[in-house]
Amino acid sequence: MEAIARAHTNIALIKYWGKRDSKLFLPMNSSLSITLDHFYTETKVQFSDQFEKDSLVLDGNQVSEHELVKITAFLNHVRNLAGTNTFAKVTSVNHVPTAAGFASSASGYAALAAAASKALQLDLTGTELSALARQGSGSASRSIFGGFVEWQKGEKTDGTDSFATQIIDEKAWDVSVLSVVVEAGPKSVSSRDGMQRTVDTSPFYDGWLATIEEDLIQIKEAISTRDFTKLGETAEANAMKMHATMLGAKPPFLYWQSATFDVMQKVMELRQHGLEAYFTIDAGPNVKVLCEPKNEQMIKDKLADLPSVRDVIVCHPGPGIQYLSE
Repeated sequence: MEAIARAHTNIALIKYWGKRDSKLFLPMNSSLSITLDHFYTETKVQFSDQFEKDSLVLDGNQVSEHELVKITAFLNHVRNLAGTNTFAKVTSVNHVPTAAGFASSASGYAALAAAASKALQLDLTGTELSALARQGSGSASRSIFGGFVEWQKGEKTDGTDSFATQIIDEKAWDVSVLSVVVEAGPKSVSSRDGMQRTVDTSPFYDGWLATIEEDLIQIKEAISTRDFTKLGETAEANAMKMHATMLGAKPPFLYWQSATFDVMQKVMELRQHGLEAYFTIDAGPNVKVLCEPKNEQMIKDKLADLPSVRDVIVCHPGPGIQYLSE
C-alpha cells in the first residue's frame, strides 16, 4: 500500500485572491495558471496497519506537530474516500527553492493527494484528484494538470464543483517564465492573512471581483490564438490589480520591496526598447517575467545585471501528475 508521485509548481496568470470558504479552500474567483517544468515535489506515501500515527519527513527532517496536524487532516479526506483508518508514513522532497517565491504547497499537496490516493487504490479522475488536492492548498488543484490550467471557483457550498481543468497541455505552446529572485526580507503579512484582510476591509475588492471574468475571457482567447502580447498584457494588468486591492485594506499592506520595483521598471524599459516581456507578482517580493523563448536569454541577462537580483531561473510549461517507481 504505497505509491510515489511527482507534482510541479504553477504560477497564476489570473490570480486567486480571497476565499469564500476557508475550511474547504473555496475561492472567491476563478483563476488560471501555467504549470512549470523546473520546480516540483516528489512524495512517497506508505499505509500500514503497523503504523500507530501519521508521520511526515520533509526534505530529510521530521516536521513540527503543527505541520503534521495539517497533513493528518488532509490524509483523513483520502482515508474517508477509501473507507479506511490506516495511518500513513509520508516522505517528501521539495525541488523548489523557497527563496524563489514559488509556493511549494501547490506541488506538495498535489503530490500528496496523488500518491496517497494511488496507494489506497482509489481510481480518481483528474477532476476528482484536483478537488481533493484543493482541500490541502487551493493552488494545488491546478498542479494536478500540465500546461495552462483553469481553476473553476464553483458555486456549491460543498465545493464539489470547485476544481481545475486543463486548457492546453504543456507541449501545445512554449512560453518562458523567468523566476527573478530578489534581495528581500521576510513577509510582514502572510498570504492567508493578507487575503482575508483584503476581502474584509478593502473597498477595491468588489472591483477586483467585477473584472475577473473579463480577464479570464481575454487570457483564454490569448491562449487559444497563441497571442503572446495579449497573454502578457492581461496577466500583468491582473497582477497589478490584485496588489492594488491590498492598498485599500485596513491597515494597507504591500508585498513589493525596492528590489521588486527594480525588476518591474526594467521589464517596462525592455518593452520600450522593443524587447517584449511582462511581469506578474504573487503575494511576495519576487517577480515572474513572461517572455518568448527566442528572447529568454537576452532578457535573463538584462535582469541578472540588476544589483538587487540574486538569481534568474528559466522555466517553461511543465507536466501534470507523474507516478514514479522506486
